[in-house]
Amino acid sequence: MAETPAPSSSPPAMGGGQHHAPADGSKRDFLKLVAGSFAAVGVGAIVWPFIHSMNPAKDVLALASVDVDVSHITEGQAVTVMWRGKPVFVRHRTPKEIEEARTVDVAELRDPQTDQARVQREPWLIVVGICTHLGCVPLGQKPTDPRGEYGGWFCPCHGSAYDTSGRIRRGPAPTNLAVPEYEFRSDTQIRIG
Repeated sequence: MAETPAPSSSPPAMGGGQHHAPADGSKRDFLKLVAGSFAAVGVGAIVWPFIHSMNPAKDVLALASVDVDVSHITEGQAVTVMWRGKPVFVRHRTPKEIEEARTVDVAELRDPQTDQARVQREPWLIVVGICTHLGCVPLGQKPTDPRGEYGGWFCPCHGSAYDTSGRIRRGPAPTNLAVPEYEFRSDTQIRIG
């Protein structure tokens, strides 16, 4: 007599004996999410130092504004202070320098500006000491420096000459020496920046 198999309590296997649970799709989604998260964290870890390096250095932030005591600067003297990594020229102009700056025909200037538009309070002239041609620092701060034919500053690299108001008068520089933001805190204190 032939034996018949005993009934089983488990359902018959389908498709070659493999059993697929409905949770397989959610496992795949979870693995994709984890892999994507690790990739995002990895990219962030690589990119963050580059982004952080674009922030200004602490010494630059400390010099975001600088106070200058002008009480010790005598007439005809000029000093250089550093502000945001740039030299700033503070000149105590003589009456002759002021007169020369004011008698210039503004229509003849390459970058027309009156002296009054560049100066907040006489006799002080405050300009960023960087030549607007190629970024050199012009001569004219020391009494022994050549100041050019206009008595202001002279950039020997390419021959740009500035007048006693920091305006370009000769040479390849396209614009006047920049005037930074500044304010008089008192008669003897100037805050640049």
